[in-house]
Amino acid sequence: MHSNTNTTNTVVNLDSESFAEKFRNDSNAILLDIRTLQEFDSGHIPDSKLIDIYLPTFPDKISELDKEKNYYLYCRSGNRSYHAGVFMIQQGFKTVFNLASGILDWHEPLEK
Repeated sequence: MHSNTNTTNTVVNLDSESFAEKFRNDSNAILLDIRTLQEFDSGHIPDSKLIDIYLPTFPDKISELDKEKNYYLYCRSGNRSYHAGVFMIQQGFKTVFNLASGILDWHEPLEK
């Protein structure tokens, strides 16, 4: 049931190419944009779900997520999403990937 052989329980930083490829090939993936609504509206990666790390409801929204899924997090530069990922690991999430250099380094089309 649990195949945690390749799970290190740390946030894994990926460059944008690896992040995109891994996400696309992961049938158990959830893509999280943890920026503000204004940032999200100015352009986000398609299929991403917004959970603003600055809102007081952030921990509650994270705790509602399915811990069996694989999470792909991003923000503007990779800093906020890394910290959000560390928080998720502390909450018992197993698989968290971070877009290390953020949406600034994303080379694919964005949705508005």
